[in-house]
Amino acid sequence: MNIYVGNLAREVTEELLRQTFEAYGQVGSASIIKDKFSGESRGFGFIEMPSKDEAQAAIDGLNGKEVSGRAVKVSEANERGSRDGRGGSRGGPRRGGFGGGGGNRGPRGGGQSRFQD
Repeated sequence: MNIYVGNLAREVTEELLRQTFEAYGQVGSASIIKDKFSGESRGFGFIEMPSKDEAQAAIDGLNGKEVSGRAVKVSEANERGSRDGRGGSRGGPRRGGFGGGGGNRGPRGGGQSRFQD
């Protein structure tokens, strides 16, 4: 099972993260996501645990617990590219911005109101 770990302190290393989760079972991998320009931690990472039961025990045991002075957020990771279960979509209908208008009034509408006096 892939586990998301958020709110990590900058000084947390992948080795410390691995050791923290090994208290709950076998850890396949531990990674902290880093900024591609500065190389600094972005404050979150992922743990892979082969056993679903051990992974769930780690989630239950570590969510909200303090690691290096910060309460971490631990949950089952979403599939890559699917943050909200909609295949990577970032939200509802597009609003504002360029293009589209809708209605027939306003700077691009150019028409008269539907309602006449």
